[in-house]
Amino acid sequence: MTADGYHSLFDGLSNIVGLAGSFIGDRPPDVEHPYGHRKYETVASIFIALLLIFVGVEILQSALNRFLSPSVPEVTAISFLIILGTMCINYLVTRYEYKQGESLRSQVLIADSMHTKSDIYVSLSVIVSLAAVKLGFPLMDPLIAIVIAFIIFRAGYRIIKEGSRDLLDMSRIEEKEICDLVMGVEGVKGCHKIRTRGSMGDIKIDMHLLVQSDMTLEDAHLISHKVSKKLKSEYKDISDVVVHLEPSSQRPQGSNSKKTS
Repeated sequence: MTADGYHSLFDGLSNIVGLAGSFIGDRPPDVEHPYGHRKYETVASIFIALLLIFVGVEILQSALNRFLSPSVPEVTAISFLIILGTMCINYLVTRYEYKQGESLRSQVLIADSMHTKSDIYVSLSVIVSLAAVKLGFPLMDPLIAIVIAFIIFRAGYRIIKEGSRDLLDMSRIEEKEICDLVMGVEGVKGCHKIRTRGSMGDIKIDMHLLVQSDMTLEDAHLISHKVSKKLKSEYKDISDVVVHLEPSSQRPQGSNSKKTS
């Protein structure tokens, strides 16, 4: 009961943070934020993860204390009914948040749905714990609490791992995949210096393209537009593509360069 209580205590706060991060992150670019506000969602996601880890630590500490000083928690029929009701509500919330997160390509909503989903497993574990106590095995309560703590640690780690990819500007799409796709556009003679960064629903790409050296600026611009359109149609998370055009007679520099004759 203590484990589930600690975890539920921060549910409301994490939901508020998630909604705030989603609201701010959805704002359009402005003078101070020319690349948009999507990193606010990432920060909110990591904050949710830190809350989860804090709760996990508290649960683990409480479980260890109960091992040293065993106690028998009160078990009633109402306790079972409350936990069952909580599981049903969390299931509906998880489905709604995840669908909205996928639809809006919102990292923070998906992260919060992961948090809420962990509540279902937590509540299920609590039911097992209450049943064990009722059958005369009170030490099962702290044992289950330890399992719950590690479930929460795992959820927090996954959220932080995903959020760090955005904050550290880690590559989001394989360069070879992009280059192979771009080389299918008529007029492209080569591509190199491909870089990707960003988060779910807001991936940005910059790259160098080689085109015929005697091509007009208008035709070269049209090719870059076709490249951008093809990339965005293939990867729904791409929000911006910046293309640097170079004459094909110029030897490409950098990694993963590709050129056709």
